[in-house]
Amino acid sequence: MFTGRHSHTIDKKGRVSIPSKFREVLLAKYDNTLVITSYIKCLYAYPSAEWKKLSKKFEQLKQFEKPNQDFLRFFVSPAETCSIDKQGRILIPPTLRDSAGLERKVTFVGVTNRIEIWNSKTWEEEFKRLRMSAERGEFDGLGI
Repeated sequence: MFTGRHSHTIDKKGRVSIPSKFREVLLAKYDNTLVITSYIKCLYAYPSAEWKKLSKKFEQLKQFEKPNQDFLRFFVSPAETCSIDKQGRILIPPTLRDSAGLERKVTFVGVTNRIEIWNSKTWEEEFKRLRMSAERGEFDGLGI
């Protein structure tokens, strides 16, 4: 399971080190490949095995229904397979960096079976919003 938040720096070529805690999970449970796609304000990075599980769910969608078509075009079409190099880095393609507004400082966020990659400033704003939601009790009904 991916948990925790880690700040890193992305270089001019788009390479960034995967946090060591996340690399340990990847190597112990998965492999050295991530499938990265864009989603609203950040990137979602899935181990290839988790992406395959999602792909089976995508295949179950009724392909001729407009909301399904739109979702697949939005979420699946930008996906790129990225391998972790010997230095523990991935190269995030320019189109994905641009879609999430990734600049020099990025934050990796562990969310169970995926890793989110955020522009650090955007993440700080998002986490403030989440804290306010928690304070208002908006998570109380989750049954956890």
